[in-house]
Amino acid sequence: MGAVHRTKCLLTRPFELQEEYYKPGDYLVGGILPYFRTTVIHASFETPPRNTHPSRIVPKNYQQILAFVFAIHEINKDPALLPNITLGFRIFEDTNFARMTYQAGLSFLSTGGHMVPNYRCSRQQKLLSVIGSLYSRISMQMASLLGLFKIPQLGYSVFNPVLKERTTFPSFYRIDPSEAPQYLGIIRLLLHFHWNWIGIVAPDDDSGENFIQALTPMLDQNDICVEFTQRTLSEISVYYTITTTDISLALAIKESKAKAIVISGDSNAIRNIMMPLYRYERRTKRYLEKKLPSSRCVESCSPGYSRKVIEEVPPCCYECGHCPEGTISNYTDAERCVPCSDHQYPDKKQVQCLFKNISFLSYQEILGIVLASFALILSLITALVLTTVINHRNTPIVKANNRELTYVLLISLLLCFLSSFLFIGRPTRVTCLLRQIVFTVIFTVAISSILAKTVLVVVAFMATKPGNKARELLGKQGVNSIVLVCPLLQIITCAIWLGTSPPFPNLDFHSLAKKIIVECNEGSVVLFYTVLGYMGFLALVSFVIAFLARKLPDSFNEAKFITFSMLVFCSVWVSFLPTYLSTQGKAMVAVEVFSILASGAGLLGCIFLPKCYIIILRPDLNSKDHLLRKKK
Repeated sequence: MGAVHRTKCLLTRPFELQEEYYKPGDYLVGGILPYFRTTVIHASFETPPRNTHPSRIVPKNYQQILAFVFAIHEINKDPALLPNITLGFRIFEDTNFARMTYQAGLSFLSTGGHMVPNYRCSRQQKLLSVIGSLYSRISMQMASLLGLFKIPQLGYSVFNPVLKERTTFPSFYRIDPSEAPQYLGIIRLLLHFHWNWIGIVAPDDDSGENFIQALTPMLDQNDICVEFTQRTLSEISVYYTITTTDISLALAIKESKAKAIVISGDSNAIRNIMMPLYRYERRTKRYLEKKLPSSRCVESCSPGYSRKVIEEVPPCCYECGHCPEGTISNYTDAERCVPCSDHQYPDKKQVQCLFKNISFLSYQEILGIVLASFALILSLITALVLTTVINHRNTPIVKANNRELTYVLLISLLLCFLSSFLFIGRPTRVTCLLRQIVFTVIFTVAISSILAKTVLVVVAFMATKPGNKARELLGKQGVNSIVLVCPLLQIITCAIWLGTSPPFPNLDFHSLAKKIIVECNEGSVVLFYTVLGYMGFLALVSFVIAFLARKLPDSFNEAKFITFSMLVFCSVWVSFLPTYLSTQGKAMVAVEVFSILASGAGLLGCIFLPKCYIIILRPDLNSKDHLLRKKK
């Protein structure tokens, strides 16, 4: 690195400046850098103060001097940087004492023992700039002096905002980065350890005030509360004694609930704080021996809970409330619980969202299998009854009540049972359009044929009376027209329904908490209940007419069987409405399928079971001879 000279001026000075490093050059770069540890002595005010040094240097401070010397050496070694120019340096100890600081500044500006600026004695030098000091107060003192002579001063680790004023300190320049990232680092460190209840200790000067003003808004934004803010000496004095301020600071830290203290300042300022703490039962040392402390006003809210702010209490002293139904929180100290998406639902602990299962009446589950089996069995039974009736179509019991209407009734019942398969399985656009329309129209045909049978019994009885023209007015064709007109009105209503607001497949996310219901939206609810109401009206008319005609004398009078079948039919559908409206999802569909099967089975059993009994088991009752004997 070249020769480095240790020199001392022979002239006397007010203080013994520690000028340890000097190297001549065309231009000098001055330095006010800490080197030794200042001895702490008590002020006696009897003799002039003198700074003394132990023989041991401070390695951390020595690194700064090595970096300074190394930088000068590298610049001189590269001819491309400063051709034909050699830099030298002159370094004074950063004593942290005001009078010594001014003496060092005057030493840069003059030579000799009288400290006269611009007076050259024993050493000719051209001062290019000065680097230092490490402390804000010393840097301000140096800047006020060097600024008079337009000598640039490069400061580092200086946080006093006053030094940024170009009008006051035009020759001072900061070469260290902004302190804003340091504030952000403090915030991240506190958040990492979940410390939200802290204390702040800052120097009692402009830099400390700037530190508090810059850090406090960031703490508020991240919900970190400050229990206390204490101010201390900006920098340690060489005449250090424990003061009442130090004692109150130590007591405030010791008695506070906060276990994390944010300290602003350099190493000396931090030492100023640590000394009283060590004097009070070595509290900080015990912290180092223990596990990482928890510095919080209250315990953290676990996942599944959220913070509840209490009025007139710091926001860090919150309560933990369980997440409302349908919401979760999956991290500690959640500000609020968030709802799951429509496709998900919270687990029991409300810490994560689980995907909902798709729900519809399928052929793979027991309920769907049972209903499909009943529909198939009833369809087979209806087909067997229809075959039996056709095979015995010329017998009196079949011919007695218009066998064409009997065929229509059995075929419509068969189709009713088969229509229930449209309700089982995943709803599609086609099945949603067909199932209610097909069911209501076919059932209307079945009820219309029963109504026609009932009217036919009444007409047959009235025709036996002399002078009654009922058979002429109605006749067989007139009775059969009921089977055409009544379903036609239902078909017109269904066409209006399909034309205005047809049913469509829909996903219901909200009716069941853990399932997505795949359903058919009926479109127009009014028209849906209109077609059901019309079907119920026809059933009620059939019931009333059959009830009135149940005791009319006639061979194989079906009125009493129709009465009972209509009673079963009406009972099923009256109980259907409240049950249908009180259920959701596939249970609602199952209720409707069950009502279709139950009412159809009631019609099939009440009307055709007696006929099949006579046809199969008592054929002797199904003959003309029996009818003639019965009439006699």
